[in-house]
Amino acid sequence: MFDFQALYNSADRAGQAAAEKMVPQAMVVSQHADVLSDASPVVKQWYVPDGVCGFAWVKVMPGNSPFANWLKKQKLARKAYGGGVDIWVSAYGQSMQKKEAYAHAFASVVSEAGFKAYSGSRMD
Repeated sequence: MFDFQALYNSADRAGQAAAEKMVPQAMVVSQHADVLSDASPVVKQWYVPDGVCGFAWVKVMPGNSPFANWLKKQKLARKAYGGGVDIWVSAYGQSMQKKEAYAHAFASVVSEAGFKAYSGSRMD
């Protein structure tokens, strides 16, 4: 029998290490006097050291595989739109780049163990 807890723990450690190594590209958000014109004067700016805001997840397919069923039973994943199950990356605040690094590393470990997994993300 496959040790799913050990696989999850290994993937989680790899994801955490990747996220900690990731140095996001910072961004500056500007508010213009006329919100419909970037040519208008800037009235306020914010520095965002963690870069763009967004979300990331790991998709495991198929959704009825033994590993996906174990993830659901442990409440570590939920049924995903389009099939499979999603493991949501909730750590790392709003930093999309850190979340992506975690998800990519996590999915790589799961894939190397012989299960179909990949990372996904979107900007907020």
